[in-house]
Amino acid sequence: MYKIKVPACSSNLGPGFDTLGIALNLYLTLEIGEETDEWVVEHNNGKYMPTDKHNYIVKSALNIDQNLKPHHLIIHSDIPIARGLGSSSSALIAGIVMANLISNLKMSDEDILNKAVEIEGHPDSVAPIIYGGITSAMYFHKRKELICEKLPIPSWNALTFIPHRKLSTKISRNILPDTIPFWNGIRTNSASLMMITALYNQDYRTVFRMMEMDLIHEPFRKKLVPELDKIRKLAHTIGIHGTYLSGSGPSIITYGTRDKMSKLQSLINQNESFNGSTRILQIETNGYSISNTDEDDDFYFIQDLL
Repeated sequence: MYKIKVPACSSNLGPGFDTLGIALNLYLTLEIGEETDEWVVEHNNGKYMPTDKHNYIVKSALNIDQNLKPHHLIIHSDIPIARGLGSSSSALIAGIVMANLISNLKMSDEDILNKAVEIEGHPDSVAPIIYGGITSAMYFHKRKELICEKLPIPSWNALTFIPHRKLSTKISRNILPDTIPFWNGIRTNSASLMMITALYNQDYRTVFRMMEMDLIHEPFRKKLVPELDKIRKLAHTIGIHGTYLSGSGPSIITYGTRDKMSKLQSLINQNESFNGSTRILQIETNGYSISNTDEDDDFYFIQDLL
């Protein structure tokens, strides 16, 4: 059968709330085994994660094809749950791709993205998982129209601080206000445009400065993630910018060269007030991939298999 490999993602990239996202090299792998009478799911996500048809990957697949035949599934994920690194989005994409393969639906990547956004509600957390790298996407809910573009992929390292505590998306969403001051919207929009322009011009100094200019969600969510200001200030003391809240939190990411990220990592690890772990990640450039486990372990893009 098939093995599906899906990367993690960091959404709300800098000032790009609900628009900009980036794929990172943590992975969920889904191995599709033999047909079974009922869904059987083996996984490494703890005893509270369902092992039957109620598993989120299975539910996502059945959302695409309710007549999908049950299979034995083996899931292994390096993506921490409820940490703002796209664990649910990665599972969603894995489920849709599984349904596409088993039922031979011949969905394109664009079809998969549209279906994922219909379920997820916003594109920044699913687009980079499908296409890899950095994506900019916008969804028009009333007419169900989606626009998505890939941005240049820099050679950044991503220092990721992952708190030991979880933070549900629902709680993090509920803390946001219904409205924000007009000029906060203008400033965040300006920073987002400037960041994208600087990214195309490889002016990373400006990119990293603009990455810290969000006034839409970070001012409210940092009440739930006090480490954001602490890490940002710590980074500034050694001349590093580019720190932001990943997704809805609580993970915090800073971008830069390997040397600078290692230096900041050491400072965070030496500070006992930070209750979490750090990892230096890279950008995943290719998005999800598929291999035929009956043949070999080489991975392919879905277009190569359909």
